[in-house]
Amino acid sequence: MAPDIPFNNDVSLYLTGVIRTALHNMDREAREHYSVVIQAKDMAGQVGGLSGSTTVNITLTDVNDNPPRFPQKHYQLYVPESAQVGSAVGKIKANDADMGTNADMKYTIINGDVSGVFSISTDKETREGIISLKKPLNYEKKKSYTLNIEGANTHLDFRFSHLGPFKDITMLKIIVGDVDEPPFFTMPSYVMDVYENAKTGTVVGTVTAQDPDSTNNFIRNLFLNSIADTRNFMTYSPGLLSHIPVAIRILDVNDNPPELARDYDIVVCENAKPSQVIQTIGATDKDDSANGPRFHFFLEEGHPLNPNFTLKDNEDNTASILTRRRRFSRTTQDVYYLPIVISDGGIPSLSSSSTLVIRVCACERDGRVRTCHAEAFLSSAGLSTGALIAILLCVIILLAIVVLFITLRRSKKEPLIISEEDVRENVVTYDDEGGGEEDTEAFDISALRNPSAAEELKYRRDVRPEVKPTSRHHTSSSLDSIDVQEFIKQRLAEADLDPSVPPYDSLQTYAYEGHRSEAGSISSLDSATTHSDQDYNYLGDWGPEFKKLAELYGEIESERTT
Repeated sequence: MAPDIPFNNDVSLYLTGVIRTALHNMDREAREHYSVVIQAKDMAGQVGGLSGSTTVNITLTDVNDNPPRFPQKHYQLYVPESAQVGSAVGKIKANDADMGTNADMKYTIINGDVSGVFSISTDKETREGIISLKKPLNYEKKKSYTLNIEGANTHLDFRFSHLGPFKDITMLKIIVGDVDEPPFFTMPSYVMDVYENAKTGTVVGTVTAQDPDSTNNFIRNLFLNSIADTRNFMTYSPGLLSHIPVAIRILDVNDNPPELARDYDIVVCENAKPSQVIQTIGATDKDDSANGPRFHFFLEEGHPLNPNFTLKDNEDNTASILTRRRRFSRTTQDVYYLPIVISDGGIPSLSSSSTLVIRVCACERDGRVRTCHAEAFLSSAGLSTGALIAILLCVIILLAIVVLFITLRRSKKEPLIISEEDVRENVVTYDDEGGGEEDTEAFDISALRNPSAAEELKYRRDVRPEVKPTSRHHTSSSLDSIDVQEFIKQRLAEADLDPSVPPYDSLQTYAYEGHRSEAGSISSLDSATTHSDQDYNYLGDWGPEFKKLAELYGEIESERTT
């Protein structure tokens, strides 16, 4: 080793060395790692000099100097004929001693006669060749395939091209396995026709199926799926089915007569002219175009010539209604009927009869309809529809006002008898307690004993007397001498004979108390301020009505004696 810088006591000395290979054609695949111990000495290695050592680890990098190699030159693979198209049926791999990108490779099928049946792709992770099925296999047609597969590196180093070629070839034989297959149809689909009026049991068509297996099993079952419209064939082995669509077209039969396209509202103006087209009509048919148009229009036979209207076939599946004369009158005839016949173009031809209703209306000069039927007479009188509605509303409002007025009059109530003073004015309110029967100043009870207070004549307000009422005045002496029952009978007779009284019941007011009872008064007004020694046992003899009163006075007597 030679120093790069001259020795100097004040400067450190740095020495460099170069490590070179000592072997020719070192191979990473044989040995990848090396360790080298390096020693450095000063004073040119003389005695007394110092030295130092270190270890250097050396790793060899990979180069693409090894071609790929298949472990075997011949391979064999079994694939059943039922394998699905696109599925992986096998794997193959070539080995490469290199690593990383130097070991990447691509697999190819190099014999093109089978390239349409199988394909191969490379798995970048495992560097395997994946064999896939591109077309269905058929054991009955071909039982085996031979593939020549090549594996080649994708990254070449031309420094080592003399070590190539960097690819390898192997042969793969694929054996097709026989599988019991479902039957197949001779056609991909079927289309059949049947007339709409076909009878039950009519043969619509036939389908044919075959068994592709070499044993040629008998096709014994046939199913018709009415929902999907497909026919299913099954071989002797259960579960093997084939499906195919069968389209059945229903052919039309001319079994529907033509009819008017719609209900026509035909109007003829009173000022119509001869040969004027008043309406164009059309027809429709439920059958298809082969049994429908072209339609023919003509007047119904067997009727005399119509003097008012005629029919013209326009030869385009429409017809025109024309007038035969001028001027029509609603007052003479406001509706006309025109029988027509429509026939279709089917074989055999069908026809139908219809009757057109033509109304006579008043029209403007430009042909616009003004009015028809009874509305014309209202218009001639000068009253429009709006005016009639306004008049009707006024009549309804007047009737409502009258009914409301009558209802209010009947619901108003007035007193039947004119009274000079309200009876409520006779109620006297005072706060003192009163002194019993001796206190006669708080309330005057003479009115109860004076029948003359009821003699004031009360007039009725609901009627007006036409006859002067009879005098019912009596002297006070005669009133005091009669009984109250006789008094009431007398008043009742006077009311019945009075011509000024209406013939219905009325309220009669009497302020007469009657004669004194034999039993005496039971009111506290006639009783003394001190306790009386009267015996009240006779109250028990008056009957059950006075039982409670007798018990009360009996209790009072018992308290006095005790």
